[in-house]
Amino acid sequence: MKNQFQQYDFQLFINEAIERLKFYEPTEIQKKMIPLINRGESAIGQSQTGTGKTHSYLLPILNKLDKDAQEVQAIITAPTRELAQQIYQEILKITDEEGITSRCYIGGTDKQRMIDKLKTQPQIIVGTPGRINDLVKDGALHVHKAATLVVDEADLMLDMGFIYDVDQIAGRMPEKLQILVFSATIPEKLKPFLKKYMENPQYAHVEPEHISAKNIKHILLPRKSRKKEELLFNALTSFNPYLAIVFTNTKAKADEVADFLLGKGMKVGRIHGDLSPRERKKVMKQVRALEYQYIVATDLAARGIDIEGVSHIINYEIPGELDFYIHRTGRTARAGSSGIAVTIYEPSDEDALNHLEKMGITFENQDLIRGEWVELVDRNKRKNRKKTEEDSIDQKAKSLVRKPDKVKPGYKKKMKYKMDQIKKRERRVKRRNNS
Repeated sequence: MKNQFQQYDFQLFINEAIERLKFYEPTEIQKKMIPLINRGESAIGQSQTGTGKTHSYLLPILNKLDKDAQEVQAIITAPTRELAQQIYQEILKITDEEGITSRCYIGGTDKQRMIDKLKTQPQIIVGTPGRINDLVKDGALHVHKAATLVVDEADLMLDMGFIYDVDQIAGRMPEKLQILVFSATIPEKLKPFLKKYMENPQYAHVEPEHISAKNIKHILLPRKSRKKEELLFNALTSFNPYLAIVFTNTKAKADEVADFLLGKGMKVGRIHGDLSPRERKKVMKQVRALEYQYIVATDLAARGIDIEGVSHIINYEIPGELDFYIHRTGRTARAGSSGIAVTIYEPSDEDALNHLEKMGITFENQDLIRGEWVELVDRNKRKNRKKTEEDSIDQKAKSLVRKPDKVKPGYKKKMKYKMDQIKKRERRVKRRNNS
């Protein structure tokens, strides 16, 4: 079978890398973005995680680098250190023994050491915006000739407050600059930046075939009156997962849950913003070495960190931003494998669950009883049945209580009182019949 990447006329070393990486057919975002980037156009690529967007810009950017020009030619910015390092590793896989110089610049590392090594400028750099901007301001990194700027995970970049640094970097680059922006969503607050640097950009939007991967089973687990930490512990032990990520909404809650599970003797790692760079690096190394069976994380881990082999996702709390539900559950069922996503919910979560269902998530309603997963009646059916019953009771009460022919003061109160009494009686009868 002919490799479909041959249509792009990449250099030999790119084609050899494609063969090594076992890429045979471009993904939808690659089909749309590679020709645009090859033509030197600025473009916005909107697609979800796991769609192949990293290689949609790496392959054409590396293909057009001038190996003889020892100067910065392309800059790739990423919102997290972990994502920057992952992109850098992909660059190394493609440029192996090609003489292309690349560097990764992230916070939490020795800045002076970086500056000392910049006597020779790399041809392509990847890193977090804050660190790259620092090196540019110090006069150590020369970006004035770089023709391409990539802003990866732009919506997360905005959320984390890094767009200012990206703006500063872009302002020191050539006026005719190819900007490539990749984002799962395009928030309104991102649009001023796009308008400032991108005049009539090309736009490639890849709608997911399914809002969530087909092979993820989404389970709703009601908390009821149980202790939430104990319910979580019982759920995790019932699954005995290959690797599970438990998501919380705050760093404090992540620590609280991790400490509880550690107290139960579980092998637990934690990933959130309060960890030092050294601690985060150590945790990721331990995760890849399969030293942990469980990870407790905030939404940082749902975007920008690629953890292989995740079999189960537990939403200890439903995220405030419901799009993050998709990013969280997207950590499992990757590369054709299957996965399970469990959401522990309470009555106050109903609106969020209804919204997720409208977005296209299909939930299974289950409970965990003495270590066994049991199917429940769909909570919406139960809710609708209750509403129908209430409507019929209401109608019956109205039919039995009629407005008097001669209206006297206070008749409305008396009618309401009689209707309430009838409703109470009818509910009692229903309860007796159902027991």
